[in-house]
Amino acid sequence: MPRNIIKTSEPVVLEGFQAIMKPSKFGYSLSAVVGEDTVSLLEADRVDTIKWAESKLKNPKRSVLKPEPWEEVAEGQFKVKFSWNDETKPPIVDTEGTVVTDKTTPIYSGSRVKIAFYQKPYILKDGVTYGTSLKLVGVQVVSISNAAGVDAGDLDQEEVAALFGTTKGYKTSEPNVSPGTPSSVEGTDFDEL
Repeated sequence: MPRNIIKTSEPVVLEGFQAIMKPSKFGYSLSAVVGEDTVSLLEADRVDTIKWAESKLKNPKRSVLKPEPWEEVAEGQFKVKFSWNDETKPPIVDTEGTVVTDKTTPIYSGSRVKIAFYQKPYILKDGVTYGTSLKLVGVQVVSISNAAGVDAGDLDQEEVAALFGTTKGYKTSEPNVSPGTPSSVEGTDFDEL
C-alpha cells in the first residue's frame, strides 16, 4: 500500500505538551491543531487505508474499528498527535532547510511549524481490532514561542528540507524567539498575597 504524504501548506500551531527535541519519560511527542482542509485529506485517505486493513482481518464480521486519530477541538479545528522514539525520529528543519540539532531549542506549545505525515493502518494482535495512526515524516520550524508548556519513513534530512522548501521565519543560525504572552489569573486567592 503506497504512502500518501500529507503536508500542511501553512504553519500550524503546536498545542499542549511537546517533547520534540528531548524525550519525556514517555518518549518524543508533538501535538498540533490543523484545519478542516487537512482533515478532509485524511478522511479521504482513511477510506482506502481502512479497506486495506479490513482485507487483512482474521474475522471481519467480529472486527472493531477504532476512531480516527484526530479529534475536533473547535469548529473546523482538529488536534493531531504524533509520537516516536530515537530510532524513528523524524528530521526537524528550520525555514532554510537546515537541520535543527540543538536539543535545547524551545519548540513548545504556541510555536508554529509545518508538518508532513502519513496515515498508517494497523491491526492489533487480537486480529479483530483495527484502525489508522498518524506517522510524522518531518517538521519545519517556522516560529518559536517561549511559552513553555514514529515512523520517519524513507525520507532523509535533505529530502524533508526539500519537501518544505524555504520560507520566512525561524533559522537555526539566527533564532528569533518571540516572547510568549504571560497568562493572568484574576479573582483568585493569590490576589490577597
